[in-house]
Amino acid sequence: MPTASFSPAASRARRRPTLRRLAAWLAACAGDPKAGLWLVIGFAIAHAVLWTLILVNLKAAQDVHMDVAEAFAWGQKFQLGYGKHPPLAGWVAGLWFRFFPVADWATYALAMAVTGSGLVICWLIALRVVDRRRAFFVVVMLALYPIFNFKGFKYNPDLLQLVTLPLLVLAFLHAFEKRTARAGLWLGLAAALALMTKYWVLTMIGAIGLAALLHPDRLKFLRSPAPWVAVVAVVVATLPHLWWLKEVHFVPLTYAADVYGLSDRAQNIQLVFGYIGHNLALLALPVALASLALACAQRWWRLARQPSALFTRSWSRGGNSGVNLSQARNIWIIQAIVAVGPPLGGLFFDVYMKTDWGISLFFLTPLALVAIPSLRIQKMALFYLAAIWLVISLAVLVASPHIAAREMAVNPNGAATYGARSELARELTQVWRTRFHSRWAVVAGTTEMGEPMTFYSPDHPAPFTPGELWSSGLTSLEEAKRLGFIGICDTTDGRLPICEAWMKANGKDAEELAMTTQRFFHGHPGPAIGWKVFVVPPAK
Repeated sequence: MPTASFSPAASRARRRPTLRRLAAWLAACAGDPKAGLWLVIGFAIAHAVLWTLILVNLKAAQDVHMDVAEAFAWGQKFQLGYGKHPPLAGWVAGLWFRFFPVADWATYALAMAVTGSGLVICWLIALRVVDRRRAFFVVVMLALYPIFNFKGFKYNPDLLQLVTLPLLVLAFLHAFEKRTARAGLWLGLAAALALMTKYWVLTMIGAIGLAALLHPDRLKFLRSPAPWVAVVAVVVATLPHLWWLKEVHFVPLTYAADVYGLSDRAQNIQLVFGYIGHNLALLALPVALASLALACAQRWWRLARQPSALFTRSWSRGGNSGVNLSQARNIWIIQAIVAVGPPLGGLFFDVYMKTDWGISLFFLTPLALVAIPSLRIQKMALFYLAAIWLVISLAVLVASPHIAAREMAVNPNGAATYGARSELARELTQVWRTRFHSRWAVVAGTTEMGEPMTFYSPDHPAPFTPGELWSSGLTSLEEAKRLGFIGICDTTDGRLPICEAWMKANGKDAEELAMTTQRFFHGHPGPAIGWKVFVVPPAK
């Protein structure tokens, strides 16, 4: 009777851990030129979808952030600028809501579409600096960076820079390598696109310029047509916006000086250190999780006998063919400059440093770390990092409804967070239509009041902010008086007397109403907020 026998080697092969097979498959996909692209795109889509669902749950008890409503309002009228900022954020929002409904979930989908696109572009940057396995490791690190998930919930010009600044860096690396006129043209257009997002990008443009000057191969680049074509291209591409700036008497600069200028030195120092601490804390998470993945890739019994194996296995001396040192130098220089420059500038010029300004400046940090030649990234480390991302994302998705309910139960009177402005917008739309049988065209009030009305009212009235020198240009006082408007004053706002005085001075024949709105979420009541409403009829 025949019998079968198995060699010890064959037996061990059958018992090989499935995790290592999955790790080998993931590393093979990441390293393949064709499969790698689809792996990154699929990962970015999965990340965007998962975190859109998470944000919808987390923010279910809240209206959209004021910045999001403001970007939506800008997108209702395509202009060359919107008072505070260049136009690109408004244009993108306007195009997005041509295809998606005006709903809370669509704003979170827009934010995650931006971060997902940023992940793919950062992968393209990484491919010019490191090998494909490391490039995918960088992408997963970025997906764990809070800016690319829960901190990226509000779409605004700061978040949009996660697309335009990576495009700028990608164009620079391409131009630095190719040194052709065409590459310079792409660099100039990328710089113009970034400038149309927010003037803050001048920090990155300056860092790229310094990187080109400090790099050992600077003369090869400077003697080529690339940098000079780029300069011409960016000037030509931004001419329409520069003309708009002149026409509006440079109001964005007035806005920046009025809002972010400080005279209190102690407050300035406190804000700068807060900016530094906030951004270091955010970066600590992906760095710590990447370190954990590297540690998990070691065999535990080896670490138990020799703890130093963690260092010796993950770090090694000698050359590394997986790192392009020339381009890595560019990344290290750029990241160092944008990390150190803004805080120093904030101290020197007494600037009100917002922590959100760091959103766009540290997307190169994971690449700067992974591009260290002595770092070795094993297949299992890549797998474990991806597994950590998946476990965290799924865990937060499951917990998100409970987190939202818990937050409201703990802080039920947060007027800024839980005030029911969406309900007020719908009620005021009905008030206007009942009285005048026409579309509500203009809302007057502070930015915190006007923009949410624009977003949530089915009529999407244009916002007008009284006394604002940097008007968005979406409407005017003359147009508001001609079409009629609804003015709103928040009774919990310290600016209430100023608001009421303006409404009475400019609201001829206004009907005054007192309204109260309150939100309820899973049985938890939000704050009951009173509103003073002034209904000004259209001019006869």
